[in-house]
Amino acid sequence: MYDDSKSLITKDELSKRITDKDFLITPLSTQVDSDIIDKAPNLKLIANYGAGFNNIDVDYAKSKGIPVTNTPKVSTVSTAEVTCGLMIALSHRMMEGDTLMRHEGFSGWAPLFFLGHELAHKTLGIIGMGQIGQAVAKRMHAFDMDILYTQRHQLDPETEKTLGAKFTTTDDIIKNADIITLHLPATPKTHHMIGAEQFKQMKNSAMLINAARGPIIDEAALYDALVNHEIAGAGLDVYEKEPHVDDGFKSLKNVVLTPHIGNATVEARDAMAEIVAKNTVAMDKGDKPKYVINGVE
Repeated sequence: MYDDSKSLITKDELSKRITDKDFLITPLSTQVDSDIIDKAPNLKLIANYGAGFNNIDVDYAKSKGIPVTNTPKVSTVSTAEVTCGLMIALSHRMMEGDTLMRHEGFSGWAPLFFLGHELAHKTLGIIGMGQIGQAVAKRMHAFDMDILYTQRHQLDPETEKTLGAKFTTTDDIIKNADIITLHLPATPKTHHMIGAEQFKQMKNSAMLINAARGPIIDEAALYDALVNHEIAGAGLDVYEKEPHVDDGFKSLKNVVLTPHIGNATVEARDAMAEIVAKNTVAMDKGDKPKYVINGVE
């Protein structure tokens, strides 16, 4: 929810505006806690404009009989493409090259100048093999990468064969992958699951990609690992204290930073808008909305 200046609405402003509202459509960057919910005695639906929903107190909404919906699936292609783009940009040092060309320039092609690494035949480790993880695997399999993955349940053999993916453990991925990409929700269990211990186990040449949720990574430990050359690079589209980005990362050449643009495409955002609009209309008509995440019928 936004105010007239197009910036994120404050909690105070949201509290004032929601008092007589029946429906709340909110982006994942706006916190909808118990205080907000209590300000809206008529609230019938919280429709989150995003696949994630850790910005909403879903349990409290459930206790009030308010369904919470999200917009799954439609962000898959866009987020997968951004993830792959971060891998390519890091491996080929594209952001460094862009900075070089915009400032001092270069004197011409030379055999050992500005070397990066090819992705072909490198090992990609995917932690979280849901729809987005599988979409990443599909694309990077076409780049001839060897793919390891882990999640709670192993994929069926046919899907593994199609994606060229091998089921393994998180520890195996941490120790052996050349590039690790995260596709997990932000939960107490995943909070800081990648930290100092994991960075010490990674290859010195490894790169880490996060286009999922910032708190999955201990950013202080990541910064230390990058500065101390425990890993080679990182591509971040999300941040632990978003929208704040630690100034330390901004000074590092081996980090690519993007402003949470995983699903920032016309196609994805239009599809998300369609879901929240249809769910709101359904509730207004007394019908059941789709993608209810807190079990309220």
